[in-house]
Amino acid sequence: MTRYSLSELRQRYLVDQRPLEADVEEALRNDSRAGAKAILQAVSKRRFGNRSEGQRLRKMMRFETVLWKNDILNVAGVDEAGMSPLAGPVAAAAVILPPNTRIIGIDDSKKLDPQSRAELAVEIKAKATAWCVAFTDVEEIDRINIYWAGILAMRRAVEGLSQAAAHLLLDARRLEDIDIPQQAIVKGDEKSISIAAASILAKTSRDAMMCKIDRRHPGYGFATHKGYPVPAHQAALKKLGACPEHRRSFSAVREVLGLPPLPPWPTSRNES
Repeated sequence: MTRYSLSELRQRYLVDQRPLEADVEEALRNDSRAGAKAILQAVSKRRFGNRSEGQRLRKMMRFETVLWKNDILNVAGVDEAGMSPLAGPVAAAAVILPPNTRIIGIDDSKKLDPQSRAELAVEIKAKATAWCVAFTDVEEIDRINIYWAGILAMRRAVEGLSQAAAHLLLDARRLEDIDIPQQAIVKGDEKSISIAAASILAKTSRDAMMCKIDRRHPGYGFATHKGYPVPAHQAALKKLGACPEHRRSFSAVREVLGLPPLPPWPTSRNES
């Protein structure tokens, strides 16, 4: 304690988050000043948070851990983003993480704010054994329907990996035309670190694409709402009409264009 003032201790152990040495911790416990007690309480809270985060991450790796223990190392999480917007492409990502990779704060992309997603995307790309983001564009969405467009984007992401996946983990989907063992996990982006990583890369990549589309087609607010059917987007669509990035197979867009409802999609797809 004689080495540092309270302000230096706050900087060292709270701001810089350095590990608290045993002798300094003991001195803080014996210090009656409110500032010393506050530092100790904050460090204790951080330790508890770190333990809780460690437990959460271990739980998120439970599907991967079973595979890693069986020497299946190239486990790819796969997820998509952009199924419900009225405009823009569907994005999908596939991510292979090295065994026991820890990425603090990783979660379902929908639970994260944009800054957290952006920071995590950088870390995911840096730590991943391999990753790939792929898209299906509006023309493909309108031709084969949104469900199969999502499947196609995910297949492209898997096939685009620089290292072949030995096993796939997907968020409640299956890629039936890919001959790789796979597991569909309900709410997988909340339960699997690999799927969560894929959800973040898919979401951040699609958001960046929608910002580019916003510059090509101003007035709709694509940079803000990313093409989702929020009231501001629907109002702009009615005022400006549809741009080339709007999905003509979606009923809200067809209504603005004066097009009749589409008949039910056929039970088999045609991607050719």
